[in-house]
Amino acid sequence: QVQLVESGGGLVQPGGSLRLSCATSGFTLANYAIGWFRQAPGKQREGVSAISRDGNTYSTDSVEGRFTISRDNAKNTAYLQMNSLKPEDTAVYSCAIGVHLYNDWPLGSGMEYWGKGTLVTVSS
Repeated sequence: QVQLVESGGGLVQPGGSLRLSCATSGFTLANYAIGWFRQAPGKQREGVSAISRDGNTYSTDSVEGRFTISRDNAKNTAYLQMNSLKPEDTAVYSCAIGVHLYNDWPLGSGMEYWGKGTLVTVSS
């Protein structure tokens, strides 16, 4: 059974950092691309960062230079290091996997399995 479970969310002050984890089971993570997505209240889901099967990373403009995605295939876990957090980063963050990483991955294209998410709140 495929499972993706996010953790590491919480309340952080502006300028602070958090590291999210996406623990997976039921499949071989090395065979999949991974994406991190977020959805803020009242807004559409948006892609944040993605990493291909061979380790190429991509981030959207809103987080470029602040967020870093990584993967540890041996641990079947993906990570999202978030630095210099802003109040507008407040959202539920979810991880997702797909065999292929398409150009429109920020829209969720190609993602086959999703976690339920973890809440990140950036506030003073």
